[in-house]
Amino acid sequence: MTYSKSIFNHKFRLRTTLVVPFVLQIVGTVSLVGYLSFRNGQQVVNDLAGQLQHEISSRIQERVQDYMEPPHLVNQINEDATRLGLLDFNDLESGRKYFWKQVLRFKSIGHVGFANEKGQYLRVGWVNRSVGSEQPQLAAQLKLGIGDLIYYKLDKDGNPIEVAKTVANYDVRQRPLYTSVLKNNRAAWSEVYINFGYGSLQINASSPYYDQQGNFIGVFTSQIGLDQIRNFLQTLKIGKSGQVFLIEPSGELIATSLENQPLTVGTGEAQKRLKAQESSNLIMRQSMEYLKTRFSDLQQIQKTTRLSFNLEGEKQFLEVSPLIDEYGLHWLIVVVVPESDFMEQINANTRNTFLLCLAALGLAIALGILTARWITRPIERITQAAEAMTDGKLSQHLPPSRILEVDRLSNSFNIMAKQLKESFHSLEEKVQERTAELATASAEIAALNDRLKAENLRMGAELDILKQMQQMILPTLEELQIEGLDIAGFMEPADEVGGDYYDVLQIDGVLTVGMGDVTGHGLESGILMLMTQTAVRTLKEIREQDTVRFLATLNRTIYKNVQRMNSDKNLTLVVLNYAEGKVSISGQHEETIVVRNGGKIERIDTIDLGFPIGLTDEISDFISDTIVELHPGDGIVLYTDGVTEAMDIHKQQYGLERLCEIIGQNWWRSAEEIKQVIIEDVRKYIGNQKVFDDLSLLVLKRKSEVSEQVEEAEKAMLEV
Repeated sequence: MTYSKSIFNHKFRLRTTLVVPFVLQIVGTVSLVGYLSFRNGQQVVNDLAGQLQHEISSRIQERVQDYMEPPHLVNQINEDATRLGLLDFNDLESGRKYFWKQVLRFKSIGHVGFANEKGQYLRVGWVNRSVGSEQPQLAAQLKLGIGDLIYYKLDKDGNPIEVAKTVANYDVRQRPLYTSVLKNNRAAWSEVYINFGYGSLQINASSPYYDQQGNFIGVFTSQIGLDQIRNFLQTLKIGKSGQVFLIEPSGELIATSLENQPLTVGTGEAQKRLKAQESSNLIMRQSMEYLKTRFSDLQQIQKTTRLSFNLEGEKQFLEVSPLIDEYGLHWLIVVVVPESDFMEQINANTRNTFLLCLAALGLAIALGILTARWITRPIERITQAAEAMTDGKLSQHLPPSRILEVDRLSNSFNIMAKQLKESFHSLEEKVQERTAELATASAEIAALNDRLKAENLRMGAELDILKQMQQMILPTLEELQIEGLDIAGFMEPADEVGGDYYDVLQIDGVLTVGMGDVTGHGLESGILMLMTQTAVRTLKEIREQDTVRFLATLNRTIYKNVQRMNSDKNLTLVVLNYAEGKVSISGQHEETIVVRNGGKIERIDTIDLGFPIGLTDEISDFISDTIVELHPGDGIVLYTDGVTEAMDIHKQQYGLERLCEIIGQNWWRSAEEIKQVIIEDVRKYIGNQKVFDDLSLLVLKRKSEVSEQVEEAEKAMLEV
């Protein structure tokens, strides 16, 4: 026997099956190792970049805090000197030499001074110390109110020698060094401003001074230039091509590690500060644009945050750290390092790993082919012998093999060939015997199917009869016509015979309404419902008025019948007795809905008014009742859980809340209309879903005088 060409093309040769998985395992293993090595390298790069950025940010924070600490320290020293009588706000000139000594001691300070509330101002310092100028200068406005601010050149001892320039109509009280203190009512930094003479950035530290009575006297001020921060940043080595810059939350540059990056644009009075997002440096500009997309307001950055973004296909590591102090300073330190600064060696390792993979692949293919050829030769002999046996040549014998498993397979094949030859002769007889047995079994199955069909027809007929009986015992329209009341009822069973029950009957002027729900569906549930209806009507016919005896007797009757049926069914049942506007409610069932004229809903929980019927033989101790008074226009709605637990396509239940809402909105209608609205809303909610439980509903409404008059008028018109 030979295989057709089409079948053979969908098969794999054993040699291929052995070689390909072996090669794939080698390639997969080496690739996985290379990939994990690459990923581990990337993780190391991420950690290294994070550590580098964190170290740089920490160094910058420490150094900047060192730069920014002296101005406020000098102000505190000057406040102490004033309280000791060494400085006097009423004699500003007396502080000139004192301030001269301070600027000589504190090398980072640009100038030191003070101003009083009368508008007088004096400071001593350098023209622009931050850019290397060592020319001393005195600036003073000693007139009360507004006057000329006069700049003096100083000699080496701090004494004025000539006037350098004059600024007319100068009022220090309108300057940031003064207003920042009044705004915060404490020591504070001014805004960063431009020294238009040199184009450098400067900032003032100011603190208020109060006398012993708490009166505001003036302010102390110390100024520093920010170029010293820039000079420090440019000494930092940040990878190969990384950079760092300080900005305000508005984006304006404070300092940068880039040597050719300006901090301002324009000249003269038109000069203004440059924002990082307007920089000509691509990395700085893209870093700011990325931060703007991540944070709508950079003021929100209150802790160190690590991010990354792609720039022209290359990953950039970014860390932004807030620089905040107690005097209102809020700057951001941004460190950006390209991933390529760290990936050069990792990429080289990746190339080496790829070459090793190719070498391993070639070696694996060669070894796989040799191994497969050695294994497949004896297996091919077994295959040829098996094909010969399929052609009827049962006398086959295989030689031994040096491979242990193949040798065992050959021996097993030889034994199988011998046994097959021996059993072939008796196989035909066994087939005939099995054929006869199958024919007998087939006849028995056919007879059983006929019996099942007949049984199904009988049970279907019984269920149809029970459904008809169930519908026949429901209250008729005449029984629902009760003087002074408007009543409407509804019951629709599920696919099988249902176990829901409701009844309405009036004896001796007392209207009795029952609503129950038998557990489960089917024949037993339907029979138990019929028993309950019969027992209720029997007890009412013998004039049993006591609520406890009524339900206890009903329970014993049902319980004994359930035990005789060897059934586990039971039911919940609520019984209402109405007379002269009052309703007695007893029995355990779903919540009873009391509706007041106008649609207001009251819910009565029946859990403590009874016990399930047929569950035990004695329930007298559990039975109680409650009295509800119904005024004209009031009423009661009873239902089974088939209404409230009806589910939509999303398996969400209809619910008692929705039922109460529908009732309240439509209570102005007649009982029949209310019933119809509820049933339509439930069916709309269910949609095309299968109804899994019986739907039962009863609406009882006490007629108002107006409705009775309208009804009498309608009857009179019909009689005419």
